[in-house]
This record gives sequence, structure tokens and C-alpha cells, in this order.
Amino acid sequence: MEKLRAAIRDIPDFPRPGILFKDITPLVKNPVTLRLAVHHLLHPYLDREVTAVAGMEARGFIFGSLVAWELGVGFIPLRKPGKLPYDVQTINYDLEYGSAALEVHIDALGSGDKVLLVDDLLATGGTAKASCELVEALGAEIVACAFVVELDELKGREKLERYSVHSLLHY
Repeated sequence: MEKLRAAIRDIPDFPRPGILFKDITPLVKNPVTLRLAVHHLLHPYLDREVTAVAGMEARGFIFGSLVAWELGVGFIPLRKPGKLPYDVQTINYDLEYGSAALEVHIDALGSGDKVLLVDDLLATGGTAKASCELVEALGAEIVACAFVVELDELKGREKLERYSVHSLLHY
């Protein structure tokens, strides 16, 4: 895990003053650390029944699609409004600084699907919780939520108490 930790750089005061941004771009640039992160994200789920991986726009697409590839299952993009061309299911949710929404095609998942939710970062948990609810609105089941980074002091895990949560790095 120290290789992964060393590949994440801190950017102070981004996107606004007082925020210490955890930048994963050096990690995904390096094929060794990218592969290591994907391996550790999916490893706990190798013996679990997972029929799809869902990831949130945008960095969840990076890790989620690679985890899906390795597990041999499909990838389900959870997108910002207006980005998907077909009929969608939408969820609106509150953030610490406003509100947001996510959408998924209505035929992306259904009953019997067992979904691993993957993203780069768990902070306050609002987006992850909304993502789980969006997946469940289509009748699918959340197997677990997996993150590269978890910011422990923001207590996002508490919003996901109904789900199994796996994070590689804790700050």
C-alpha cells in the first residue's frame, strides 16, 4: 500500500481554500501503481458473486471499468444529468456544498444483479450513498463499495453503514 500512497499527491487549496485534494493522476499514469490499485480493489470480491461493476462519473469510470474487466463482468456508468442518450433513472442528493444528481439507463441493471460499486474516493459519502440507492432503484443488489482512498475524518462510511465498504488507503 505504500507504493499507492506514494503515488498520490496532495494539492493544497483545491478546489477551494482549506481543501487538501488527493490527486490520483500520478497513480493512474504509472502502470505499476494502477495495476496494483485495481488488484487490491477487486481482490476481496474474487470469490463473491458480482454480475456488474458500477462507477460514478468521472474517476469511478477509471477504476470501475478496470475492475469490471478483471472480474469479467460489465461496467455500468453512473453519469451526471443529460449525458446518457436513453431513458434514465435519476437520483437527486445533497452535498455538503449544494446538491447534485446521477443518472443510469433504466435497463442497465435489474433484479438478480449483484453490483460492486467502485470509486476513487470516499469523502462525506453523499455520492456513494446516492449511487447505491440508484442501483437499488433498478432492483439490483449492492454487494459492496470499494474505494482507492477514504478520508476518515469526513465520516463517509457512516452513510454507507448498510453496505460492506473496502478502502485501500485511509487519510
